[in-house]
Amino acid sequence: MSALLEVQGIGSGYGDVPVLSDVSLSVGADEIVSVVGANGAGKTTLLSTISGLLPCTAGTIRFDGEQIERLAAHDVVTRRLVMVPEGGRLFPFMTVLENLELGAFNASARPNLKASLDDVLAHFPILAERRQQLAGSLSGGERQMCAIARAMMSQPKLLMLDEPSLGLSPLMVERVFELILSLAREKNIAVLLVEQNVGDALGMANRGYIIEHGRVIKSGTGDALLADQDVQRAYLGL
Repeated sequence: MSALLEVQGIGSGYGDVPVLSDVSLSVGADEIVSVVGANGAGKTTLLSTISGLLPCTAGTIRFDGEQIERLAAHDVVTRRLVMVPEGGRLFPFMTVLENLELGAFNASARPNLKASLDDVLAHFPILAERRQQLAGSLSGGERQMCAIARAMMSQPKLLMLDEPSLGLSPLMVERVFELILSLAREKNIAVLLVEQNVGDALGMANRGYIIEHGRVIKSGTGDALLADQDVQRAYLGL
């Protein structure tokens, strides 16, 4: 069975500065896949390239059987490949409700806006309580939940998350990871998770990739990578 997302030998960067080189990975339709590595390893560049925010300078990206590496970002979202960027990137002077509604702006999700909103607010009761509150006044954990909920309004087949634990308390990190797991299972969506929090990210993943200096250096099941002595020394302090 072919993967939902297939990335083959891609390169990318910023202007004349290359960041990714010959990166390949795949995500199955019912998988949680984690990409972990140190700050500056190229993780955010990888997600930005897959989502069409950065040009792909080499290789191919296929999603749901279609080649997408030349598509604009808004066309990628329309195909239900959706990214939650680092920090959430909410519109702070718009209400929670307005931010959520923007998640269904693309043509494929817009006809189902009301049903999607009802479903999202049922899954995120704190956002239902805060729906008329300005997004900029939310706590860090609430902002991350709002960003994930906004992405769910796009009815993704694959949800990509860039450092969802960044800046959150340990308790809130646990809640966010539990939320990601429950959404993946209940909604039957695939997840591509980028994280510096290596232990938690690999612990919840079916498979994982270790990226360093813009290249994949190891891959395997989440459990196998957690048991790998090189991974333990480099990322887990063991």
